[in-house]
Amino acid sequence: MAKKATRKRGPGRPPTTGIGVPVLLRCHERFLTAVDRWRAKQEGNVSRPDAIRRLAEFGLSGTQPTRQRSPKAAAKAFELAGEQIDKLIDPSATAEERQQRKRRLLKGPGEFRDLRSDLPKPKS
Repeated sequence: MAKKATRKRGPGRPPTTGIGVPVLLRCHERFLTAVDRWRAKQEGNVSRPDAIRRLAEFGLSGTQPTRQRSPKAAAKAFELAGEQIDKLIDPSATAEERQQRKRRLLKGPGEFRDLRSDLPKPKS
């Protein structure tokens, strides 16, 4: 009977780490302390790199672009917001002042209007 040759594992990446791009990351102690606290709350033994990877994935999952609302849904939201503003607005102000305030609140601050995807872009 011939003995089957067994191969010893040599240096290099262990097979369980997967394939990916290694990234060197410098972190402040305060950040690492927060990561370690999060790790302690997780089930099982989560390594620090796995914790940082998971936290980054959680953060990125919330940055998906939102889809455009239908004009009907946008009009309904605008109407509901207007009703709430009417309930909260200062009754001692004149009718004209209340309308100006309401319009300003519904339109939003000028510096943020170009970021809104639901409004038409101004012509340059």
